[in-house]
Amino acid sequence: MKPSLRLALALIVLTIVLSLGATALLTLSPLASAAAASAAAGSSDVASWGLMSAALATAVAAAGAGFAVGKVGTAAIGALAEKPELFGRLLIFVGLAEGIAIYGLIVSILILNRLGP
Repeated sequence: MKPSLRLALALIVLTIVLSLGATALLTLSPLASAAAASAAAGSSDVASWGLMSAALATAVAAAGAGFAVGKVGTAAIGALAEKPELFGRLLIFVGLAEGIAIYGLIVSILILNRLGP
């Protein structure tokens, strides 16, 4: 197996593991359990779907950010090897790709706030 393919597979597996870990942490957090307990008095289906949507927002955004950083980072390293003076511009592109995960986390926080008391 080529080293670049091995590295790509390792990054994909790492992204999946981190996404599942973030989902588990978000689902098992005290804020999530408090939101589920307060919503249990009304409708437990709404609370469970709300928690699941918050967890999925975080997981999918983290997976998408990992994929984007993998693609952009690879291209950035290639461009940096040829022209080292592009470091600042390339860092911005990688940072924009990482921002996807932050947007997903913000969406999940907004969902959890709607479930709160």
